[in-house]
Amino acid sequence: MEIPYYPHFREICLEDKNLFKNFFAHSPPQISEHTFTNLFIWRHYYHFQWCLWDECVCTLAHIEGSQPFFFPPICEKNFKERINDLMLYLKRQGFDEMVQRVPEHSVNQYLRDHNNFEIALDRGNCDYIYLAEELIKLEGNKFHGKRNHINKFKKNHSYQYKSLTPSLVSECLKMETEWCNLKHCEMFPSLAGEERAIYEALKNMETLGFKGGVIVINEKVEAFALGEQLNTQTAVIHAEKANPAFEGLYQLINQEFCMHEWGNIAYINREQDLGEEGLRKAKLSYHPHHMINKFTVKLRV
Repeated sequence: MEIPYYPHFREICLEDKNLFKNFFAHSPPQISEHTFTNLFIWRHYYHFQWCLWDECVCTLAHIEGSQPFFFPPICEKNFKERINDLMLYLKRQGFDEMVQRVPEHSVNQYLRDHNNFEIALDRGNCDYIYLAEELIKLEGNKFHGKRNHINKFKKNHSYQYKSLTPSLVSECLKMETEWCNLKHCEMFPSLAGEERAIYEALKNMETLGFKGGVIVINEKVEAFALGEQLNTQTAVIHAEKANPAFEGLYQLINQEFCMHEWGNIAYINREQDLGEEGLRKAKLSYHPHHMINKFTVKLRV
């Protein structure tokens, strides 16, 4: 597959993995969106198109029914110039000029003193960052409720944790289908998009190279989690699903996945809450160490 150079864009495919990973190696990502796995598995929901533009990877997103926008360019240099160019590109196409999910360190380093930009916090897309050790040990009063849920589960059920292997993929897909039938994913575009993303991840797990873990109860997969290393200090959790019929199972898969797969890493990025009240409450209940704030950048009128 040929590399697209600006002004030509094309869809993301598996053959692009090494190019993206090389750019991320030189510009270590801070935000959960910036892994090849994430971009690839969500390519249908976001209708991603990408190109190389003056030594930067530029990724255009266009969610159905919304204005298109760019993700922050993946660059070692010329970040500010490329942000400006991306917005001018959108303006020439007749769309609103905006780059979304721009991390705070990029804003502070490159954009704060630039009078051409309007910069606004995007709270719903800010990433929650936790100490891996805290998610594993769940010590202290602040995690009392989590420990109670897990202890109640363990009292009532026998289980086995397994690292995800190709032989378990079909069982995870079956569990995802059952979860979506229960939650009526087809009625909610974001849940339907997530279902497709999980399918893409599981079907391509060997090529994508992420880690996964499952909880098996009575010889059936009842929970799974998928994640990968984001940078030298941080792992990112892309998906986590559990059968809601088992109280405490979500808390258990969270703890077990971190314990078995990420015990040697400092931080866990559990992605954003999308502005959903229930999801925000759940993520705050694990007491994040800090947030990775993200901003929407627009051309000043």
